[in-house]
Amino acid sequence: MTDSIVVLSTSANAAEGEKLARRLVDERLAACVSVVPGMRSYYRWNGAVESSEECLLVVKSARRLFADLKSAIEAEHSYEVPEVLALPVVDGAANYLGWLDANLRKAAAEE
Repeated sequence: MTDSIVVLSTSANAAEGEKLARRLVDERLAACVSVVPGMRSYYRWNGAVESSEECLLVVKSARRLFADLKSAIEAEHSYEVPEVLALPVVDGAANYLGWLDANLRKAAAEE
């Protein structure tokens, strides 16, 4: 198991997804955010089944940053209940995991 996580979120449109992605990378809460447009989601909201076009955000980060990352997404997001799901990275290419960690905010003890 690594400290790395992949966080899944969605946005209402590409502009919102790009704004969220830029903020997360600028603040070093994510090393990379992939914004995938053209996704259709089906979900239950207020007792009815809804459907909408969305963008998928695939956020590469670290477990130690999740609380701040989640807060940043929730603060900027247009949804009342934004999706923020962290998935553990069990293993990965050492050079990629090294790059990912080098491009994230360090823990307070490391600064």
